[in-house]
Amino acid sequence: MRTVNPAQRAAKRKALLDAAAVCFAERGYEATRTADICAAVGMSSGNLFHYFRSKHEVLLALVERDGAETAASVAELALADDPFAALLAFLEEVCALAADPVFAGLALEIAAQAHRDEDVATRFKANDRSFRDGLAALVRAADEAGQLRTPLTPDAAATWLAALVDGVFARVAADPEFQPREQAPVLRRLVTTLLREEHEEGETP
Repeated sequence: MRTVNPAQRAAKRKALLDAAAVCFAERGYEATRTADICAAVGMSSGNLFHYFRSKHEVLLALVERDGAETAASVAELALADDPFAALLAFLEEVCALAADPVFAGLALEIAAQAHRDEDVATRFKANDRSFRDGLAALVRAADEAGQLRTPLTPDAAATWLAALVDGVFARVAADPEFQPREQAPVLRRLVTTLLREEHEEGETP
């Protein structure tokens, strides 16, 4: 009986997910065939089914992986000695990721599929909730460090931060002339204004 090497299997599964991410970003989920994914990693057509039961399972695995990686990254930021600086650095990374056609393309394709597929929608919403919870923790850490001046609660601030991040990716999709890396200073300024500038009593920033 053939022995399965767990490390080798995990590596091949990762390679298939990475290839699927490129295919989904470039062609869209519906237009991508499992044979396309296999070809991208040099596997014979059909070998994907040794690792995933279907193309749909591949998509769900990508959504879950994206959520887990994002949650881990944001959670780590809240532990920084300078949480506000960590937030600004995170926004810089957001702009870099938005400039990556594979990352941005996959993010938008997942968002589109979330409107059509209940399984994707469930995971997509869970990822969003986890992302906003992580941002709220980061905002709370910055507030506790005396770095903020805002009437917004951490949860409300996190919602607006998530909206700004979503907006960067949406603008990339809608406007080919939009260069997210060049707009990073503007994004940082918007967030600084939102969270650190004094506001008149009763004024909503």
